[in-house]
Amino acid sequence: MSTLKFKTSINCANCVRAVTPFLDAEASVEKWSVDTTSPDKVLTVEGENPIPELIMKSVSQAGFDIEPAG
Repeated sequence: MSTLKFKTSINCANCVRAVTPFLDAEASVEKWSVDTTSPDKVLTVEGENPIPELIMKSVSQAGFDIEPAG
């Protein structure tokens, strides 16, 4: 299992609910979470070979900013 981290603009529970169907639809994503208390609103994604570009596209389609973390 691989873990990827992204900086996002997902900053509240309503935002998490809005992005949920997009991330849940990604086949390579087994588990994900957003730390809305961190300054970078870090999205952590776990899965078998998750594809960063597809995850970034899904979050963008949900209306949020996203970029790879550090």
